[in-house]
Amino acid sequence: MKSGRKSTYAAIGIGIVVIALASFFVYSADQAKARGFSFGNQLQAIQDQLKQTQNEFYSKKIMLDEKDITTEEFLRFADEHFEKMNQIMAKYDELMPPESFSSSVKLFKMSTQKQIESDQFLVEWIRNGDESNKIRSDLLLQESFESEMAALASYEKARGTG
Repeated sequence: MKSGRKSTYAAIGIGIVVIALASFFVYSADQAKARGFSFGNQLQAIQDQLKQTQNEFYSKKIMLDEKDITTEEFLRFADEHFEKMNQIMAKYDELMPPESFSSSVKLFKMSTQKQIESDQFLVEWIRNGDESNKIRSDLLLQESFESEMAALASYEKARGTG
């Protein structure tokens, strides 16, 4: 009878351990999902802010082209634009991406850096009229777009939907 009780207690003990481990793994998976969701929201907020900042910049460029603002007004706005863009760049460093998303964050950051450089060359072209600055700006803008597309593909792959 004693060996039967020991077997029963052992079976109950093993069952409790199995249930505890299963609960832990489910909890861990839920926590990882929550962290991933939070990361995704933070990244989306950065991308939204970047899009808004770029739209403002190009709106001012159109206003300059249409002579609604002066070159000096545009250049003052450009200084503010670069401050905002540098603040956005810093937000990438504050992200804590799950490991599978780290390459997509690097690509998004690279895209933003190329966008900043493109904007700087565009401003130099406006400031001094040197056509080589405009060409360089256009090339960097294309590189920024390519990096962004690669970042999106990497992100979707990490999510398991790409």
